[in-house]
Amino acid sequence: MVGAALLVALGYGVVSPVLPRFAISFDVSVTAANVVVSVFAFFRLVFAPTAGRLIGALGERPMYISGMLVVAASSFASAFAHSYWQLLIYRGVGGIGSVTFTVAATSLIIKNAPRGAQGRASAAYGGGFLLGGIAGPAIGSLLAPLGMRAPFIIYVVTLVLAALLVAILTPRQQLSDTGKGDVAQRERADLSTTLALPLYRRLLFASFANGWTNLGVRVSLVPLLAAALAGAPEWLPGAALTVYAAGNAISLLMAGRIADRRGRAAAISFGLVVSGLFSVMLGWLPWQAMLVCCVFAGLGAGFIQPGMQGQMADILDGREGGRVIAAFQMAGDVGQIAGPVVAGWLVDISGYGLAFAFAGSLLLLASGPWLRMNFSSRGA
Repeated sequence: MVGAALLVALGYGVVSPVLPRFAISFDVSVTAANVVVSVFAFFRLVFAPTAGRLIGALGERPMYISGMLVVAASSFASAFAHSYWQLLIYRGVGGIGSVTFTVAATSLIIKNAPRGAQGRASAAYGGGFLLGGIAGPAIGSLLAPLGMRAPFIIYVVTLVLAALLVAILTPRQQLSDTGKGDVAQRERADLSTTLALPLYRRLLFASFANGWTNLGVRVSLVPLLAAALAGAPEWLPGAALTVYAAGNAISLLMAGRIADRRGRAAAISFGLVVSGLFSVMLGWLPWQAMLVCCVFAGLGAGFIQPGMQGQMADILDGREGGRVIAAFQMAGDVGQIAGPVVAGWLVDISGYGLAFAFAGSLLLLASGPWLRMNFSSRGA
């Protein structure tokens, strides 16, 4: 799974610096270009409940593989899009595949990681994504002379290789509920009951804020900001995403261990505060300082996901939780949908500074309950 994550992220890292500029090449506004990023998350959101039910009924392994193949087909079609609307539709279809394999992957990590090691398991899986995220934008920058369509084909190749890696090299019994009974026999976590837990609601808001800033606004606006800064070199959009991913990778060396040993709240609160503070500053600085901010924003963001997935594992406590996990993913997708659209609108009316300040402030707002929880546990 870590190898598959590396391949998926490598391809996505090649595409992500190009996507907003490819949309703008169809002569649309910044807001419209950001909708191309948001539509991917919108279809993730719409299909998430169905993905949760399919995974519960058919199992994680087949849905994990089929989800990656759907994204591959979407990327192949995007490479040959001849209009903005075609690109929009193809990216939306990709969102269906994306939510299918990400919910399946999260469920597998939560179920199969040893108790007390879920944070480290999440960090290892995230590490695969981040290594690809570091290398992908760098490779994409080198491939810039090939045009803006070639990265989509590269993404197809990496997705197909990832699907083959899981299908061929991973035995079925490794991606199962070994020792815990079949999916149908395991106790299921009820979504309405789980929603009544304040801890789960805090998790949903943290996922929303993280989706808005670190998944939505980062992907859609950082390349555009980098290209718009005075005196910025041509390689800056890819470099900005690369150093952000490098910050993520550095933090993952310790984030999983901290989440498992010092508590989920410690990892989540630290990540939200650090990523929030540096995101607030991102849009007001010259390009050299912007690169430094990207490193530290990425460093903070790397602590958030291992802490949140560890907390999710604690809430589920061994129960089958396809719908609960899907709702958690949906919260992040709502942020990933709304973030680029609102941020693009703020850029159009006021500039990049306000857009990043608002995005960073959401992370800081989400950190409040986790900071109180962290300090309360230390004082107990």
